[in-house]
Amino acid sequence: MNTQNDQELAKKITALLDSSNNELRQGTAYKLQLARQAALEKMARRGDNPMNVTSGVLAGAGGTGTFGTPAPKRRFLTDFRVWLAILVVAGGAYSYDYWRVLERAREIAEIDAQLLGSDLPFDAFLDNGFENWLKRTGQ
Repeated sequence: MNTQNDQELAKKITALLDSSNNELRQGTAYKLQLARQAALEKMARRGDNPMNVTSGVLAGAGGTGTFGTPAPKRRFLTDFRVWLAILVVAGGAYSYDYWRVLERAREIAEIDAQLLGSDLPFDAFLDNGFENWLKRTGQ
């Protein structure tokens, strides 16, 4: 949009707001006027130009902040929480993998202990046919 269209839009909005101001009670209009003056004084103290409101600053219930970026204090907390979540997920995945490796090693050790503790002679383990027989019977 160009500045002429912006000015026309601003005039239309101002006219609509002024027409709705006639329906307000006097006390409400006075409170709004005081709030507006306080806001303009605050902007002047910060060095902002009250007539140039194109900086993208929003005033809401939680304070002020620019479009698309959280307030600086919350930015650190947001980043900290994201990194903490990533760290917890990575730690959980690593712990699960480590547990699986230990379980597999325990199973292998248990099978080896059963085989070595059985009544089979040691020469049976050296026989190639015995290994094939184990594979067939294991399936």
